Amino acid sequence: MKYSVLALTPLLLAALAQLAAADAKPNVLLILSDDHSYPHVGCYGNKDILTPNLDRFAAEGMRFDRAYVTCPQCVPSRASIFTGRSPVAIAMSRFSAPLPREIKTYPEALRAAGWFTGVAGRTYHMDGAITGMPPETQTVFEQHKLITFPDRLDYVKVGSGSEVQLAQFREFLDHKPAAKPFFLQLCSNDPHRPLNTFGPVKHDPAKLTLPAHYPDTQLVREDFARYYDEIAHFDVFFGQVMAELEKRGLAANTLVVFMGDNGCSQFRGKGTLYEYGIHVPLLVRWPGMVKPGSTSAELISGEDLAPTLLEAAGLPVPPEMTGKSFVKRLRGGPFTGRNFVFAERGAHGTNLPGNSADFDLGRVVVTKTHKLIYNALGELPYWPVDFARDAFWQELVQRHAAGKLEAKLDRLYFAATRPMFELYDLEKDPHEFNNLAGRQEAASSERELKAALQEWMILQRDFMPLPVPPKRGGNRGEN
Repeated sequence: MKYSVLALTPLLLAALAQLAAADAKPNVLLILSDDHSYPHVGCYGNKDILTPNLDRFAAEGMRFDRAYVTCPQCVPSRASIFTGRSPVAIAMSRFSAPLPREIKTYPEALRAAGWFTGVAGRTYHMDGAITGMPPETQTVFEQHKLITFPDRLDYVKVGSGSEVQLAQFREFLDHKPAAKPFFLQLCSNDPHRPLNTFGPVKHDPAKLTLPAHYPDTQLVREDFARYYDEIAHFDVFFGQVMAELEKRGLAANTLVVFMGDNGCSQFRGKGTLYEYGIHVPLLVRWPGMVKPGSTSAELISGEDLAPTLLEAAGLPVPPEMTGKSFVKRLRGGPFTGRNFVFAERGAHGTNLPGNSADFDLGRVVVTKTHKLIYNALGELPYWPVDFARDAFWQELVQRHAAGKLEAKLDRLYFAATRPMFELYDLEKDPHEFNNLAGRQEAASSERELKAALQEWMILQRDFMPLPVPPKRGGNRGEN
């Protein structure tokens, strides 16, 4: 049979187009919400919250059900996202620390390979606490040139509010050379406190299902509704960003990642190593590579984004990165995931250590079924991060003082001390109410997790005392 050259031309063109698309360097867009825990997106089964754009995005890509950040605070968590390493290993466990110049980020590798790179929106947190620096700090930063990100990337801007952030996104794309792929980390303020966003969506406090560890008061319900309103506002912003990609013809060749930078500023959330503090939403859309509507129950760490995005771009992963690429999982191929994820808790903000919100020392290891929390400063009581002065918390303080708070909740939030070790069976006890540490029936799990944490802390050169001390006796002169 003879074939016409003219008849074959459309087929050849289509094949060539597919080959070109396969060889094209993907754009990479990472969108971070701020203080956002995993259950608080509709696609995770939450029937109360209104997030149609994120839900649609999840249907177009992959939803990760077990994604954890490396710290329940912005700065160390984002440091891991940028570097593929733990905050402890790169000296970023102090909240206001600048990322050391010698520690390289994955956007720098992308830039060296030809990508146009940038950060925009809410502060990226890697150049220290620039605003409000005392003169002593300002002098050190200037003399030692500690602000480095304007040197690392092509485009570095910060700004508050979704309109400003959307404008920066458009400006970044306007500045991108036509022949170059791009990388951008776009950061939102939502749903960070104060919860004062006035968006188009309002959630009715009376109709919300409160999490099991929440006190049920009117003020708590009103605050929780405002938190959902902020997420709905972010959802609108997210939809606008996706629409801009479509408008510019960039969506088909852009790998888009959405993630929460750490857990919500709510009960047992931000600043704690409980699920609401470190377990975050993670959604990935990569047209032609990720199966629409797929899900993954693999353990993912914030460290894993850097090597994943480098591998997706076709670049080598630096050996110093301890994160594990999950590109094979995105593509639907065979994938051996993690057995453990780890996180740390250190200083928060720039205050002197007045309570456990300002300064705490904790480590955690999570498996697919269990979690072990190590509270090195367990003698200090719990103190909420970012809402200790809010009316709903102050009312609870008064109820506690008057003996009118439910006993279970009173123990969670107002105990004089915390246990040094907390062990939870996340399958049987997802709300982390039943501490199994020290119990005979959980002894093997406790030993396994302490051993894993011991290894991690040693290899990370952690400064904290190890969770498994040497046995007493023998040579006492070393103490």
